[in-house]
Amino acid sequence: MRGKVAIIGVGMIPFGELFEMGLEEMVQQAYINCLNSVDKGISTKDIKAAWFGQWSGGGMIGQGALCGASLATMIGNREIPITRTENGCPTGSDAFRNACLGVASGVYDVVLAMGAEKMRDKPGVESLIAAGGGGGGILGLHPSWMLGMGGPVLQALYATRQMHELGYTMEDYARVAVKNHHNGVACPYAHYRFEVTMERVLNSPIVCWPLHLLDCCPQTDGAACAIVCRADIAKSFTDKPVYVLGSNTGLDHKNMWDKHSFVEMLSTVRAARGAFEMAGIKPDDVDFAEIHDCFTNTELMNLEDIGFCKKGEAANLLREGYWNRDGAKPINPSGGLKAHGHPIAATGIGQICENYWQLREEVEPERQVKLKNGIALSHNVGGDAFGVSCVTILSRSL
Repeated sequence: MRGKVAIIGVGMIPFGELFEMGLEEMVQQAYINCLNSVDKGISTKDIKAAWFGQWSGGGMIGQGALCGASLATMIGNREIPITRTENGCPTGSDAFRNACLGVASGVYDVVLAMGAEKMRDKPGVESLIAAGGGGGGILGLHPSWMLGMGGPVLQALYATRQMHELGYTMEDYARVAVKNHHNGVACPYAHYRFEVTMERVLNSPIVCWPLHLLDCCPQTDGAACAIVCRADIAKSFTDKPVYVLGSNTGLDHKNMWDKHSFVEMLSTVRAARGAFEMAGIKPDDVDFAEIHDCFTNTELMNLEDIGFCKKGEAANLLREGYWNRDGAKPINPSGGLKAHGHPIAATGIGQICENYWQLREEVEPERQVKLKNGIALSHNVGGDAFGVSCVTILSRSL
């Protein structure tokens, strides 16, 4: 993929509890923002195919299994092939990966990748049941899900094992929330734009020990999209394209009892390894990253699994400010899932939007990270028992 694909425009809407907007309006606004972002202009006729990431479907908003025709109606284009993708929390990233493959294969010159999610129209309990049962409740699922094995419970297993094997503490997890909320305050697209202190995190209600309420990312509405094209024609659309060096999806067992470890996720290890091999670079070459912090302990584990540090070192580096926005390797300058929000299919493409703007140095001055190599990484992990991950590496030069 390296040298073959470039991003020429991105668009997003502010994430949050968007009760006043329907899915269609969210998609349309993100799409218009994306079209308008292309520096030298683009016609809808230039776009020859699209991939639409949408995870929740009928369970959340009662629209059944949304298909390509649904997106075609939303964006007003029925002349191109549109494919809906769903792959757990990395849904948006995987939609983007498939769009890039469509270009890298030589089949298409210009394509669209989009992710959108409407998660707040139902109360939290109902939406979580819908998430587990695909609209049919929890009937038919494995008994572990019927005993409450949702995201916080699953991650609590990892968090307690990190504490046991690596010496991590609840204070270490709280520091992740403090950092990411601080970053989110300055991000105009973030769901939670307020600071938190360690005391506030540690005094918030326990969801599943050792994870507090403020260790958990919010359920969020949102939409984001990106236009990618052949690298050799990118400068006909913009003088500052951002190139896709690599994008890879990794897998692991879907059941918790099959996991080899609770301080490492093989899906992330495999996704990162493949992305770095495709890109021809190493983790040290990356300037900054958007990392999947659905829970605070998860960010620390992901940093280690991607290869940014050795196992057990992430918390110490956090204490030293290494991952801060003004640190040696900024992590989640957007605020991450913790503060920016997690509208599942929009999350990964939203991360790509952030990295695109950062690499082009177009974010607010107080948010701009320092660029050395001009390389950014984004990462998601999720699905059944965190069994799927996607890593994408972008660069402002080839």
